[in-house]
Parts: sequence; C-alpha cells; structure tokens
Amino acid sequence: MVRQGFLLFEGGRVILCTDPARDILTAFDLSTDPTARSALRALCRLLALHPRALFAQVRQAFERHEPVAFEVVRPAMTVDIRLHPVGCGNAAATRWTVTLEDVTTRRAAEAAASSHARLDPLTGLPNRRHLREHLEEALARVGASAASCAVLLVDLDRFKPVNDTLGHAIGDALLAKVGDRLSATLRPGDTVARIGGDEFVVVQSAPANVEETRALARRIVDLVGRTYMVEGHLLTIGASVGVALAPEDGMDADRLLKCADLALYRAKLEGRGTFRFFEAEMDARMQARRRLELDMRQALGRREFTLHYQPQMNLGSDRLTGCEALLRWQHPERGTVSPADFIPLAEEIGLIVPIGEWVIRQACRDAATWPAPITVAVNVSPAQFKGDRLVEVIVSALASSGLPAERLEIEITEGVLLQENARTLRILHRLRALGIRVSMDDFGTGYSSLSYLRSFPFDKIKIDRSFVADITRKPDGDAVIRAIAGLGRSLGMTTVAEGVETEDQMRRIRAEGCTDVQGYLVSRPIPAEALLTFFASRGQHGLAHA
Repeated sequence: MVRQGFLLFEGGRVILCTDPARDILTAFDLSTDPTARSALRALCRLLALHPRALFAQVRQAFERHEPVAFEVVRPAMTVDIRLHPVGCGNAAATRWTVTLEDVTTRRAAEAAASSHARLDPLTGLPNRRHLREHLEEALARVGASAASCAVLLVDLDRFKPVNDTLGHAIGDALLAKVGDRLSATLRPGDTVARIGGDEFVVVQSAPANVEETRALARRIVDLVGRTYMVEGHLLTIGASVGVALAPEDGMDADRLLKCADLALYRAKLEGRGTFRFFEAEMDARMQARRRLELDMRQALGRREFTLHYQPQMNLGSDRLTGCEALLRWQHPERGTVSPADFIPLAEEIGLIVPIGEWVIRQACRDAATWPAPITVAVNVSPAQFKGDRLVEVIVSALASSGLPAERLEIEITEGVLLQENARTLRILHRLRALGIRVSMDDFGTGYSSLSYLRSFPFDKIKIDRSFVADITRKPDGDAVIRAIAGLGRSLGMTTVAEGVETEDQMRRIRAEGCTDVQGYLVSRPIPAEALLTFFASRGQHGLAHA
C-alpha cells in the first residue's frame, strides 16, 4: 500500500500534518512538528546539499509559483518530496504545502523492470541495449587511456537445421547452452550479450595485445563447435566470428559493430567455423557489393539482362540437338558484368527467383523460333525450388510461347537435391509428367551424384568441364569420362561432355562413348538474334514449331 502524507506550512510553522506524513518523518528520525526553516535544514542533510543552495532553489521556484521536487533515498525507504507554494512572498513567509510519498515499492519495481529490459529473457545475458551501455563504457576507458578493447561478433553455423528439425524448444535450450559456454570464455570486465536470433557479441576489455584477442576468437570457435547434449539429442553446430578493434577500427559503438559484421561476413565466405579480423578493404568491398546489388535490382526493369545460347552437338550425327541458355548482364556504366560476379549475389539475396522466372519465359520465347526439334536448356537454382511457383511459371511460359514441353530441358545441380529432397523430387516428377526433360549439371563434382541418379530418372547427365580438361592432362582422365559415359549408357541417359575446346579432347571423348558435347569447339555462346543464322550455317534451317 502506497503511503502519502501531507503537511501545510503557514508563517513558518506547521499548521497541518497527516498521520502518514508523521510516519514517514519518524522513519527518517525527523520532528513531526518542524518549522519551515528546520524542515528545509533537515532536507539539506538528507540530500547532502548546502543550505544556501537548497534555500535558493526553493525561493526561485516559489517566486515563479512553481513546485519543487526532491527524492530522498535510504536503504530501507525512498521518499518523493514535493513543495508547492500557496500564495506569494519569499520562501520563509509564504504559505506552502509539502507532499511526502513513499515510493520504495515503485522504484524497486521500476529497477527490476529496467533490469529485465536490459537482459535477454532466453539466456539471461545482456541484450542489445545493455551491450551498447557496456561497449560505450569500454570505449570511454579506451579514450581516457592507452587501453584498447575488442568486439567479437559471433554467429552460429548450422543452427537453423536444429530449429527446423527438432523444434524451437530444443533450439532455445541450445542457445542457452551456447550462452553459458561463451560466458565461460570471459575474464572479469568482459561482456557477452545475445543481440538476437543466433548472434552473440563479446566485448573484450583492455586486451594486452592483438594475440590475446586472437586467442579468445580461436577459443570461441573451438568451444561453440564442441558437441552439445540437449534433452537427449547430440547436437553439433559451429561458430563464425568477426573481430573489430578499438581504437584501430573506430571509437564509435555503431562503427565497431559494423566492422565486426563485415569481418564476420568474410569469415562465412571463407568456409565458416573460423574467425577474421576487420580489414579496411572489407568496407570498400561491401560498399561495392551493395552498389552491385542496387544495380541488379534495377536491371530487370531496365531490360539489361539478355540471354546467349551455347549449342550442344550429338556425336553420332554431328548435328545440333539443343542450346543451353546463359544469362548475360550488360550494364550501361559497368559494361558486361561477369555471371561469376552477380549470380552468387543474386542467389544470396533472393533475386535469383525473379531473374530465373524471366530466364525461363525468355528462353521459351526464343526457342519457339528455332527449328524443331532443337531444345533449350535452362538452369534452375535451389531457391526457385523452395517457392511454390516453379511449375506454374514453366507451364505459363510454355503456353504463352507455344513451345512444346518436350523441347524444354531443366538443368539442376546436386545443390537442388540437397535441400528438401522429397519435396524437390515431387516437383521434378511433375515436370517429367508434363513432358519436360531434366538434366543433372556438373555431374561428378559433388558427394552423392550416384545416389541422386538412383533417386530420379534423369534424361541427361552433363560431365563437368573439369573432367574434360583432365582428359589430356592426367593419366586417369580418360577412365573417368569412360566410367561416366558407361554409367549413362547403362541407365539410358544422354551424356554431355562440357567445356570441349580442342580436337584432341573431342577425339578422346568420342572414343570413350559420350553421346553429346558442348564447348567452344562447337561454338561459343551466341546472342539470341544471331542464333538462327548459326543454325542455317550448320545446315539446320528448319521451321519453328508452329
């Protein structure tokens, strides 16, 4: 129950004092019948203020006809004191009131709420807000001395599959254990915070040198990567760490966190499960990446993407059987942008889905003008299989272009089957049921190519260009091509050798039993508008399929 008391002073004396006011005054060992001056002197003692300072503050407030408030804090009680002028005159002569309120319980609740607001409820670690306070304090110490501090941004690797397969309850318990392990790496004065999701930040105060920070980063990667036992499940995840140093990388909290984030991005690019320190060129590289992303987001609307087509030739008839659609980007200022530069970024930020839809539609429109039965092959990314529109987009593209389904070929890599395998196989079977052909691209470069050939009846396997290059450089180069060609023959699949550039490669590949080839020896990629002329030069005029 909140206690509120009231006193009324007139002529320098108390003329009214309520019982709750007497209780509060007694609790502070003060007279329950004070004069105005003695009351103010008592307040001076409680607030540790000089009487003149307090009297001046009260007089100025009263002369402006404004109340003045103080808060007295003692171990057992906190009291809010408010003085209100009634009438006019100086502070000693006017009629004025004093309200006393015991706010002990309220302040305790506010302190608890403030504490909870600064802690992550899942791990009990400081949250982003509390982290900023710790970091700014550490930076203030750096600014006041020759000390330094380090910010280590920790991102968990392979955490999402735990949540997806075992549920959020297991994921939350795992995060709490990670928090415990990170806390165990700290010295007095260091801080670890969870800033959201599976990201943590460690602030290392006053490391003796860079090697001490390097040792901490290495220890974090090691500790987080050890196996966990969570509710009967043995779980193994990893950690990637980005490190920024003050004052070398900046003296602003936001700047240091940004630098640590850039270093973390580099660690993830280089294989995860490692740590990287911020380097100045990372910022420049990230700025360039952001500009490339902005340009790429506008490229579709500006019609800067085009398709080139690389023909494939059947070795039995020496006739063209189809063409692979290859995406090109002609930027008005950058010029030709390499697919190696923009396609991985498009995959990462999700733009590959709308770009991939455009490729499917444009390839079908172009192929509808080619001589039948020449086919068009389109690469489809794992991201396109994750959505629900792939089959719908393909059916729509075929219908609007008039291209028969059997002249469209979808190329996938093992990366497509690595994710949501059962769902992906259902989509592939739906496409096969429509008459669309399906090829496995880059065959032999992954871990499970053979198992995937058993899981789905591919129409074609494309032998990766690295094996073709090895055919004239390594003693066993021919044997690998021979084995893949024999496998394709026994499974009734077409085998295409990619990257054929020399007559010697062509001769060896023909001898080893491949059915088709693709590469510069047959033709470089050709712009769509020049393709019909190329077909005519090969004696394959034909008429477009009506």
